Amino acid sequence: MAPHPAPDDPAAPGDDLERIAAEARAGLVRAIAVSGAFEADPGWRTAFEEVPRHLFVPYYWIGTAGGHERLWREDPDPARRVRWVRGAYADAPLATRLRDGELLSSSSQPSLMARMLAELRVRPESRVLEIGAGTGYNAALLAHRVTDARVTTVDLDTEITESARTHLRAAGHTPTVVTGDGAQGWPGRAPFDRIMATCTLPSVPRAWLAQCAPDALVLAPLATGLIRLTVRGPDQAEGRFLHTSAYFVPLRGAARHLPEPGYSGGLPRRALHSELFQFLLALTAGTLDPHDALTLWQREGRPARERYGVTVRGEHSWAWLDDPDGPYAWPLPH
Repeated sequence: MAPHPAPDDPAAPGDDLERIAAEARAGLVRAIAVSGAFEADPGWRTAFEEVPRHLFVPYYWIGTAGGHERLWREDPDPARRVRWVRGAYADAPLATRLRDGELLSSSSQPSLMARMLAELRVRPESRVLEIGAGTGYNAALLAHRVTDARVTTVDLDTEITESARTHLRAAGHTPTVVTGDGAQGWPGRAPFDRIMATCTLPSVPRAWLAQCAPDALVLAPLATGLIRLTVRGPDQAEGRFLHTSAYFVPLRGAARHLPEPGYSGGLPRRALHSELFQFLLALTAGTLDPHDALTLWQREGRPARERYGVTVRGEHSWAWLDDPDGPYAWPLPH
């Protein structure tokens, strides 16, 4: 069972906070293991055991009936500091940057991070590009596995990259942290063997493929799923979605119109409550009428995510069901 903030402990000095953090981290790792997220690559368990998440979230917001409550490391109330450190090890996403009520950055759910990292299939010699620096926690996990020198993380926001760099130093890691447009990758550190995005994409940026080594893997959130692509050349890649769902902040500057969460359009409520149907709606938004999507979804037996894929060939990229050259294909934006 995932750890959640427990009833407040007695006032705790710094040493006790570190003890509480270590206990909470061990509980989180056990919960991730129970979820099966390490199964594809058990080597990630050690990284989660040894990289302290609380150093990357010195403050975060939790939702309340009135909006958001801020928990932070320097709170003068010892009981609230304990709430902060326990909450840092909940198996849940943490809102780390808000602006006018809009979420700009977060620390992703650890079990989802573990699943993504395991599916990335890194090797000791892999050179990794991360799109979306966030708090720096994911970059630290990567650096723990493949060394600091092989990890590059990029984000568009200077404040985010500066704080990520600070958090990484506090945790004893010094990967390359750069400020720039993640959709353009980072050619100065190419070629990469793995590219991992922690923000939702509307399509696969061509710049990434051109910066990849032969047979590199790209793992990224697309629609409400995770696509893993094998790169065959500077403008060719193909792969299928993983079975898991994934909800991330969009890649800024590349937003694509998706149906609003309350969208109904006369569709049956049962279908709208299906996560798999919502995935199809998101994947085909703007290219397939929702009613036609429902007909297809029902006719094809309510297909799971793994039956869908994405192909990039030259100037064209498209999502598909079952076969990249089959009858069910939908263009993705450039």
